[in-house]
Amino acid sequence: MATLQNDPLTVTTQHAIIRLQAGSQPPVAGSVSLYLAGATLLGIDTAVAAATRTLIIEPAADLPARYLAAAIAAQAGAKVAYAAQPVPANLERPAAALLAALTPVLTLLGVALTPTKRRPAKAQHRWRKAVATVPFTTTFAGTQATVYWQRRNEMRLLAGARLKPEADLNADGSLGFSARFAAQLRGEHQAAIGPDFVTTEDVVLKSTNEVGLFLYFGTTNSWLQFADPAGRTLDDWTVVR
Repeated sequence: MATLQNDPLTVTTQHAIIRLQAGSQPPVAGSVSLYLAGATLLGIDTAVAAATRTLIIEPAADLPARYLAAAIAAQAGAKVAYAAQPVPANLERPAAALLAALTPVLTLLGVALTPTKRRPAKAQHRWRKAVATVPFTTTFAGTQATVYWQRRNEMRLLAGARLKPEADLNADGSLGFSARFAAQLRGEHQAAIGPDFVTTEDVVLKSTNEVGLFLYFGTTNSWLQFADPAGRTLDDWTVVR
């Protein structure tokens, strides 16, 4: 059974306490913060200024909130702003079960967790001259950057880009392959990175994947993380259909 209270709207169930507040609220430690515009999920545990509602979930189960966040992110799809958190294999089922138990309440509160349609594993993208003049920006995982795909094998990352300071580690505390390759890229352009992890000059990289690795150590489909001023993604501009 669930009980409801207003101001903010609070729903208490046997699985979690859920609070719904207006506007974009700061993330709450030990909880999962969902940032919504209408029924659309914009971000998880990463504040999104465009959000019109913030849904805060405090799990009652003995399960770290970050693993519930990972289960929500997996179901919501790649376009959601989220700093990926690895889930230990033994906790994948409990996280999925908790999400399944909460889904009816989330649906009642107007949260739509619809999996995105998957493209073929190796989607093809084609550069064209019209793309070269379009600024594509991202704020994924706390980064902030503008990039131009200026030539077929050249992506120009404008000076003033904010990088993610540290890579997320594997469960055993080691760096993954993507993080190691990203560290190598940053080493090649170390002179352009300030002590505050903001670039001091333009950096030219070879591909969208390299840009994503350089900025936030990969972990997501970067074609979907960069968008023009109207919100059209780099993928929408260049994918071969």
